[in-house]
Amino acid sequence: MERHRTSMEEVGMVAKLADLKEDHYRNTLALSTLIELLVDKGVLTREEVEQKAAELDSFMAHLPYPMA
Repeated sequence: MERHRTSMEEVGMVAKLADLKEDHYRNTLALSTLIELLVDKGVLTREEVEQKAAELDSFMAHLPYPMA
């Protein structure tokens, strides 16, 4: 049985997506800031950050179970 959403439910869903987009932006900004500070202070190099990112990305690409 197919359920149709009301206009208010659709507005609520769009508002939730907007909130998620804002949260994503703030998280990305915080991570970028931390990485830049660590590189600027000489704690990490850009190469180390890039290498670790590639390693983690490779790991995530080969998960043994499907992501929903």
